Amino acid sequence: MTAWIDACATDDIDPEDVIRFDHGSRTFIIVRDHEDNFYCSDGLCTHEDVHLSDGLVIEATIECPKHSSIFQCTTGQVTTPPACHNLKTYSTRVENGRVLVEI
Repeated sequence: MTAWIDACATDDIDPEDVIRFDHGSRTFIIVRDHEDNFYCSDGLCTHEDVHLSDGLVIEATIECPKHSSIFQCTTGQVTTPPACHNLKTYSTRVENGRVLVEI
């Protein structure tokens, strides 16, 4: 069963930036792209479980800080190895200045 979870305020994330969001025992990231769109995905790189919240956001991609794998924030698709598996992504919406994530 999924539910909409209040993850953060829109002001908590600058354009082309990322924050970590923990819920229960899981770690996620919230990314704000260059056009003020918000995305949520699993927060650990699929290559070696490195926290992506320390990664670099460029437009709507995030680069893992350890081995430079790049993922599309819109789909979770890995576009640059060494990661071989896509990130799981989650629906987001913005209401009253808050980012909500469907988990």
